[in-house]
Amino acid sequence: MPEDEIKAKLLDAALAHVPFDGWSESTFKAAIADAGVAPGLARALFPRGGVDLALAYHRRGDDEMVAALAQRNLQALRFRDRIALAVRLRLELADRELVRRGTTLFSLPMYAADGARAIWQTADRIWTALGDTSNDLNWYTKRATLSGVYGATVLYWLGDDSAEAQATWDFLDRRIDQVMQVEKLKANLRENPFGKAWMAGPGKLFETIRAPKLPDDLPGRTRG
Repeated sequence: MPEDEIKAKLLDAALAHVPFDGWSESTFKAAIADAGVAPGLARALFPRGGVDLALAYHRRGDDEMVAALAQRNLQALRFRDRIALAVRLRLELADRELVRRGTTLFSLPMYAADGARAIWQTADRIWTALGDTSNDLNWYTKRATLSGVYGATVLYWLGDDSAEAQATWDFLDRRIDQVMQVEKLKANLRENPFGKAWMAGPGKLFETIRAPKLPDDLPGRTRG
């Protein structure tokens, strides 16, 4: 059986245990037993057990979101609405309890960096799916901004008991509107005398910043 299929089999087996035991070693061992995978092979595929399973679940959600976006007529939407749609799809395709358990795990200091990277990866997948071609400082600022919006929206969604999570989607719209206002201010800055002077001086330094070049064979690669 191909490696990816074994990973998927283990992840599928783990999902039933996560609501009770979290993304833990207990869940990992139960998944091994349920999937009928050799413990040594399972450990080689998921060295940190439940933590790596949680990250695999997060990546699966990103993949499903990108596939769902590909089925939508994005050209008919304003750009801010495309972003809102991507974030909404990402959450609607996820299981709230599994995400809640993941949030608890990645709030631990030892795994906080893993959680931050996962959110950044989601932001990157969204921007790439929407056709972002920036390769300078904007590559970073777009993903950093969207990471903040996405992270805040996830936390709101986890505590939302409104009908069809409407309060979450309203919250998301407000966050995106705030970001768009900042972008408008940045555009106005470029047009006024002070802004032009800054761009001709200190701003020149930022023009040298380039987006990272990732290897073509990197798993989950979103940039070439």
